[in-house]
Amino acid sequence: MEAKIVEKPISKSELKALAEEGFGDMVKAVVDVEKKVMALGSELHAEAEILLTEQGSKREHVWGINIYPEKSGDEWIEFDSMVNIKPQFNNRSRNVEDPEIRAKITAIVNKLIT
Repeated sequence: MEAKIVEKPISKSELKALAEEGFGDMVKAVVDVEKKVMALGSELHAEAEILLTEQGSKREHVWGINIYPEKSGDEWIEFDSMVNIKPQFNNRSRNVEDPEIRAKITAIVNKLIT
């Protein structure tokens, strides 16, 4: 599985196809809250993070999530990734601790997946 950068909206059916290629019910993603783009479909969040940073994203702006295409509401995005452990940016766990950043991530995901 190779990550791809999503800058323009994709359909939920495209997301489901990515899930089926990989983990079955889930797609790993890394979102850049500054550039409002995300990388989808890697086996590891770190691979997607590298892809975004190679495109100019900064570590403090990229956050790892899991997206569950079959779920909805608050359940379809899981804010859990090793790339989220960033003590230097006041995030000391795998979760995205700042509610403002979580809201930005949710808005970007909802805009890019229709």
